[in-house]
Amino acid sequence: MGATLDRRAAVKALLADRGDMLVVSGLGSSSYDVVAAGDHPANFYLWGAMGGAVMIGLGLALAQPSRPVAVITGDGEQLMGLGSLATSAAKKPNNLSIIVLDNAHFGETGMQMSHSGLGARLELIAAGAGFPSVSTIETRAALDAFRPKLHDLQGPHFVRVAISTDHVDRALPPRDGVFLKNRLRAHLGFPVS
Repeated sequence: MGATLDRRAAVKALLADRGDMLVVSGLGSSSYDVVAAGDHPANFYLWGAMGGAVMIGLGLALAQPSRPVAVITGDGEQLMGLGSLATSAAKKPNNLSIIVLDNAHFGETGMQMSHSGLGARLELIAAGAGFPSVSTIETRAALDAFRPKLHDLQGPHFVRVAISTDHVDRALPPRDGVFLKNRLRAHLGFPVS
């Protein structure tokens, strides 16, 4: 696979100058990476919803069409939600970017090889689902070149970021689902009950 990027540094680079971007992070390591880049009221961290990050991001993108929405998740979670790629491509929200951090392993359950490590090509699956913009990032230069697409509202974009399997310490975001929901609703200007 040739993974060369540090996951934590890659996510921090992607979220630099985030502006009004809404971010949904998948279960486990991707949430740790997003909070390590800086907790924000526009971050929605998933706990116990493996495979659901893209569908939540799609819902936000459709409900907030003028704001960029980034879903940052891992290969293991995305493999559990492959149908969400077809649904996202069919709905065509131009403000949605799906970023899959791919280390070819299930990091939360003991680093077993994932399907992407066994030959599944998530970027080809996304292209086959109908994504008009599909990228693979393996270098910092490619990461920096992609970052403006997060704000261009010409998506939906799918990007697979090849990351290292090196251990990264956990950085735990808030885990209270009601708090996270209410914080995001308040950030979007909706009443909180």
